[in-house]
Order: sequence, then structure tokens, then C-alpha cells
Amino acid sequence: MKKINTLVFAGGAIHDWKGCSQEIVKSLSKTDDFEITVIEDDLDALVAPKLDPYDLIVFYYTVGEISDAQKNGLLNHISSGKGYVGVHSAADSFRGCPEYQAMVGGHFTTHPHYREYQVSIVDSEHPITEGLVEFSVTDEQYILDYDKRVSVLASALHQGEKMPVAWTKSWGEGRVFYLALGHDAAACQHENFSLLLQRGAVWAGKPAT
Repeated sequence: MKKINTLVFAGGAIHDWKGCSQEIVKSLSKTDDFEITVIEDDLDALVAPKLDPYDLIVFYYTVGEISDAQKNGLLNHISSGKGYVGVHSAADSFRGCPEYQAMVGGHFTTHPHYREYQVSIVDSEHPITEGLVEFSVTDEQYILDYDKRVSVLASALHQGEKMPVAWTKSWGEGRVFYLALGHDAAACQHENFSLLLQRGAVWAGKPAT
């Protein structure tokens, strides 16, 4: 079976992105689905045609600025039929770039303190969340301004309002999966973080034929 040629891209000004990217690679390496390359903190790696070898981009990055060439390289690559998995702060990357936010499907607005909270499964029939039930995490909950057209797979309450924890969407011919969990290395070690990441990466990296 052909492996999904995967780029794990991590960096930015905030978060332990090195620790988190290491845990992301560990999680993905538990299956035989992925051939993994890691690039750290070099946004020029997104400029066309440098992404051409990759079926899937797994993205952990915070704030920063993205040039037009970098943005177009990433967004056009995904829209051509590739996969994108955004983890946690991927919704807080490039705050001045609405096109990037549109691809992800939403953006970070704030967060309560790092704490334990419950994650509920919204869609138990999707291959990413199939068989999962409500579970607790100790993590930083992202409060998100998001496109209501995304397909929410899991959510958590914040001040009585349901806030997405995981969603899917399309971007052109490509598939996007966003997972709000994963503030630090410890949070990335949660078994359901790992499971959702693995399943989401397979789903995004292998578009339906």
C-alpha cells in the first residue's frame, strides 16, 4: 500500500512547537500509513513547487507573517487535491491573512486557562470519530471564530456554548481537518489526540477516488 507522503511543518513564536511536533511525529509513526518529513520554522518551504512531493501537510505554527508566495504555494497545493491537517495553533497562524483563515475554516480568538474539560463527539459516524465517546482532556481550549459551514466532528462547552474541537472541510479539491487540541507536548500525548490526529491525517491525505 502506498504511504501518504507527509510533511510535518512546525514553528512560530509561541508554544512548544518542537515538543509538539515530536509528539505529532510519534503519533503518526505508530501506523504504517505515512512517510514523514519534518521542516521547522522555514516558511519558504511553502513556496511552489517545494510542496509538490507531499500528499499531506500537517501544520503546527503560531502567529507569524506569510508572504504572498508562501501563502499561494500552500493554498494552491491543498486546493489541487492534497490534504491539510491543522493542529491547535494552526488556527492562530498568520492573523493578517484572511485567505489562510478561510482555508483552515476558522481562527483563534481567545482561550480560558489550561484546565481539564470534556470533549463531546458530534458526529459518531465519520471515519475520524467513529466509535469514540465523550472523553476528558487537560489542555488549552481554543475559542474560535469559525465558518459555520465546516463539518464539526467534536465540541466542548465554553460558558454554555458549544465550541468546535475538531472539524473537516474542503478547500478546492483538497481536504482539510482541524484539531484544536494539542497546546503542549503533554496534551499531544493524550490517546485520543493521537487517534484523532492519525485518523484525520489518513482522511485528509487519501481523498476519495
